[in-house]
Amino acid sequence: MTTLPLVIRPETPREADAIERLHERAFGPGRYARTAFRLREGVPHMPDLSFTALVGTLLVGSVRVSPARAGASPLLVLGPLTVDPAFGSRGIGGALMRASLDAARAGGHGLVILVGDAPYYARFGFRVLPPRKLSLPGPVDPARFLGLELREGALAEASGGVVGGVVREPI
Repeated sequence: MTTLPLVIRPETPREADAIERLHERAFGPGRYARTAFRLREGVPHMPDLSFTALVGTLLVGSVRVSPARAGASPLLVLGPLTVDPAFGSRGIGGALMRASLDAARAGGHGLVILVGDAPYYARFGFRVLPPRKLSLPGPVDPARFLGLELREGALAEASGGVVGGVVREPI
């Protein structure tokens, strides 16, 4: 049997339908009710920080990053991170995470948040956020509300309710 190499590359617009089908297989219809989904709803993800994983020509994974703010502080919302269930436990999620976080650092971003499994995301530097530091627009288990400072002091600058999208400054 031939082993096909894994290719991680920036997401392209033509992959949108395949990514949606991947999300459907991995998360099911209940994904629309989750707080993390509601935070990203209607907010375009950032193509320069969103990546796909391919084995041959088959799309087997995706990570998306969206802009948000907490008060006046910009931040990033990572997710969903999705790997086709048939390709789980092969390092694909980790490769996608590294590509996305490296691009965010290179782009000068300061803070990334997500809702997810703390033991999994801890290996990338994510930690449970301090209680009441930030809040999301819906219920979330505090043990799953995680953050990663890409720039020292970025978490200290952010506080309050997280709002998806780039909030324009008043004119």
